Amino acid sequence: MTRPRPVIAIDGPAGAGKSTVAMRLAQRLGFVLVDTGALYRAVALVALERGVSWDDGVALGALGESLDLRFEAAADGPPRLFSGARDLSDAIRTPEISIGASQVSRHPAVRSALFALQRQLGRDGGVVLEGRDIGTVVFPDAETKVFLTAGAEARARRRVDDLASRGIQADLGQTLADIEARDALDSGRSVAPLRAAPDAIVLDTTELGIDAVVERLAALAGEKGPGSLG
Repeated sequence: MTRPRPVIAIDGPAGAGKSTVAMRLAQRLGFVLVDTGALYRAVALVALERGVSWDDGVALGALGESLDLRFEAAADGPPRLFSGARDLSDAIRTPEISIGASQVSRHPAVRSALFALQRQLGRDGGVVLEGRDIGTVVFPDAETKVFLTAGAEARARRRVDDLASRGIQADLGQTLADIEARDALDSGRSVAPLRAAPDAIVLDTTELGIDAVVERLAALAGEKGPGSLG
């Protein structure tokens, strides 16, 4: 399939900087940002509120299909995620929902429900999608594939700082334990496990600032050809 503009797939574990990098890269290139992890967080949040077990794949799949999820641009910062008229953007960013997202994402029915939405959002290109299986499953034909990683302790510190910036206090030791638990869940699931695509560029961000990472990815996208950036 030839798209008028490219798809940029950014994968990696929790806390590697995917969300911030993807947002800034999309802004720089004039692309649409699709935070696929937010979709799984939304399913986990609504399931928790409605008393649906994170272990009930059938019920979660039905829930995923029923939710009217969409992104809306924000004046400053990343796009906001809505389910119907409700803005879920802040409620899905708690440590509890982070773990819940990993648990619900291991169910084939949930992934199937959200794959269709993700592919629709990126169908025509000109998008930056970030998640854990974009380059391997959702868009294996993405023109640019990147796998961001970082040491677990560095990722834990970033998560604590991010939560603090939103007025949420978190213990570093517990956050590190949560990240390691999520790594195990994401890497060990039988459906679409967390891994780098064979043709992805792997970039360790442990010692890199956000600006340096964005510069590297913008240059990488530019190498795909004169027309690749639209």
